[in-house]
Amino acid sequence: MTQTSQWPVSSDSLRYVIPAPTARRLSEHPLTRELYPLAFGHYRRAAGHHMHRERHRDNLLIYCTEGKAFLNVQGQPWPVTAGDLLLLPAGASHRYTADPDNPWTIHWVHYAGPLADDFHHYMGFDHATRIRHPGQQPGLQADFNGLLSVSQTGFRMPGLIHAANRLRQLLAAVPGYMDGTRHSFQAGRHSLNDYMHEHLDQRLTLKHLADLAGLSPAHFATRYREETGTSPIQHFLHLKVEKACRMLDNTDLSFSDISQRLGYEDAYYFSRLFKKVMGQSPQHYRHDAQH
Repeated sequence: MTQTSQWPVSSDSLRYVIPAPTARRLSEHPLTRELYPLAFGHYRRAAGHHMHRERHRDNLLIYCTEGKAFLNVQGQPWPVTAGDLLLLPAGASHRYTADPDNPWTIHWVHYAGPLADDFHHYMGFDHATRIRHPGQQPGLQADFNGLLSVSQTGFRMPGLIHAANRLRQLLAAVPGYMDGTRHSFQAGRHSLNDYMHEHLDQRLTLKHLADLAGLSPAHFATRYREETGTSPIQHFLHLKVEKACRMLDNTDLSFSDISQRLGYEDAYYFSRLFKKVMGQSPQHYRHDAQH
């Protein structure tokens, strides 16, 4: 059984514990066995909240949105304040106590599965880093709250499978909340994507996009790939190919006309790019889509 605290849950707080037999089913189900929740919830102004675990059997992620607490992991003290995200991995002895004068408000989730350690590394946690500070992030809070959509469903597997995949989404999103510069870049990237959509009839260069972002071409390309997994020019090409697919589906325009409308005078060249992205020629795409 998951060992949650015995803090008396107030009316404005919620604790959801998955029954042990159901948790075993999650550990065996092909859609959840790699990572699955065991318990989750939120505690508002949790006065008197404390816990001591010598042999922690699962993983616990806590997001503090208000107040303070005192944490000790493996004998090392860590102060916790609003905006902190703390990880207590399986096997790490720990204790924590809410500040009696300013008790914390937290969102939390216990979880297990073979992917847990990989996600911990991806989120930036290790033996020297027990706490990260994303700050006040409504999106992160919403990700935690999303787990609670499964409450009042009677522990049915479809809802719990959904919660398990929301957990994966939550952990995968954490790095994006960590760095103010990254948030600024993300906002700029979204504006750039809007710009790309508005200029699909043109041939944008890396330098042009980097100038719009206020970065050198090399720095811009590196940051963009870190955020999206692809280059800005490749993304722009994919947007063009998506638009070409819609035009092949919804109009009678020749591919030569479509190419010109997307900034390519050489339809043969764009046809080769289209095939590289889609795995088939524009002619085959249009034929297949109609049958």
